[in-house]
Amino acid sequence: MADDKDVLRDVWFGRIPTCFTLNQDEVTEREAEAYYLLLPRVSYLTLVTDKVKKHFLKVMRAEDVEEMWFEYEGTPLKWHYPIGVLFDLHASNSVLPWSITVHFKNFPDQDLLHCPSSSVIEAHFMSSIKEADALKHKSQVVNDMQKKDHKQLWMGLQNDKFDQFWAMNRKLMEYPTEEGGFRYIPFRIYQAMSDRPFIQKLFRPVSPEGNAYTLGDLLKEMYPAAITNDGEQKRYQVVIHGIEPLLETPLQWLSEHLSHPDNFLHICVVPTPSD
Repeated sequence: MADDKDVLRDVWFGRIPTCFTLNQDEVTEREAEAYYLLLPRVSYLTLVTDKVKKHFLKVMRAEDVEEMWFEYEGTPLKWHYPIGVLFDLHASNSVLPWSITVHFKNFPDQDLLHCPSSSVIEAHFMSSIKEADALKHKSQVVNDMQKKDHKQLWMGLQNDKFDQFWAMNRKLMEYPTEEGGFRYIPFRIYQAMSDRPFIQKLFRPVSPEGNAYTLGDLLKEMYPAAITNDGEQKRYQVVIHGIEPLLETPLQWLSEHLSHPDNFLHICVVPTPSD
């Protein structure tokens, strides 16, 4: 793996200033003040919001509290998507801090998965890593790891330990030099204006002739509407970790450096803001 460690650090330590407010329909014993938090882009909402929950429980009675869930401007936020993906998809052109509404009742079963404990997040995270490795290395790397290695990946994410996580994750980013990249690139393309959850298909990082495919090549194949042709007005932004990478960027490099800890490259296609 090309060692652009600064890029890996910048991705890992990306934060979104967020303001949590309690939904006005919740029954409280006194007024609930807003709670501010810097959310890590690479983590999951239900993993980093214990403080938010404790803050609001202080003004509520136990019988009024059910499972906590989050919403932004009427859209329930899927906790099993990384936080950065949720922000880029729903709020990338809004002012900061990101304003999230907290609910403790009327859980929207049709929109969200239940998350009763952190073990559910861990299971989701590890299944994503295994799926990504099936695409990259036919599962050979993840299957060669021991249980404690899997645990190290999870604990690195859970405790926000960059070095602990990457000491193990770098193994998942290696490939034989002669192959020029992974077998397939684990990616998901999300569309702000679509009911479809995301696009995910098989796509190789290198052409049969040995040329590196780029982000633009992937979009041409998977979501051509996202590409602006000459003379057209730009209709969409293609966002990864809050930035718009050049379409000429090699996909293999992006997969190694801008994937989330779950080893997937999460790409958000959002409408260009109209000023």
